[in-house]
Amino acid sequence: MKRPDEHDETVTDSGPKISNRLLTIPNILCFIRLAGSFILLPIAWQGRNEVFLWLFIFLAMTDWLDGKLAILLDQRSVFGARLDSWADAALYAALLFGIATMYGHRLQSEIIWIGIALASYLVSSAAGFWKYRRWPSYHTRAAKTSWLLTAVAVIALFGEWSLWPLRVAAVAVTLTNIEATLITIISPSWRADVISVYHAWRDCRKPGQPGAR
Repeated sequence: MKRPDEHDETVTDSGPKISNRLLTIPNILCFIRLAGSFILLPIAWQGRNEVFLWLFIFLAMTDWLDGKLAILLDQRSVFGARLDSWADAALYAALLFGIATMYGHRLQSEIIWIGIALASYLVSSAAGFWKYRRWPSYHTRAAKTSWLLTAVAVIALFGEWSLWPLRVAAVAVTLTNIEATLITIISPSWRADVISVYHAWRDCRKPGQPGAR
């Protein structure tokens, strides 16, 4: 009989099975990021730029921290991978709403960069839903780099320094989503925490794996 905190199991890129545990420190941080994303919305609507910036930075830091703690505390889980993706999507959506509300006049010239990044994310998510009926939860190295570049771009935007970091972040996000789409195409089944498209391709070629030669 399964314990209340365990459900289905899956295999990560590293090979071992991990249970779908719910109450872990990384998951709590994800819940905080998910809830905090909704708090950002009224803050942006009220035009409280500085509060929005500091809260966003704090929430973005939880994304970095929960991944580290999941590994250090051996608390990786299927549910955690999904929850992390939901929280990231909510934070991205809140960020997009915030910058559009507070800096829409400055971003009119950047609509193409932002639009391409957003479109690539929608394509990547749609590919995952179409193939696996689930949201992709790869958390690649490129995704982590994109988050860092996005945080730098947000700071530069709110500090009214330059829009170039925003363009760099948009390109990084686009490339990250293209890689995620390729991972979906390559992987025969849903997986969590895939380091890169190379690792997905390498694992698919291992003997005994579906599609291996």
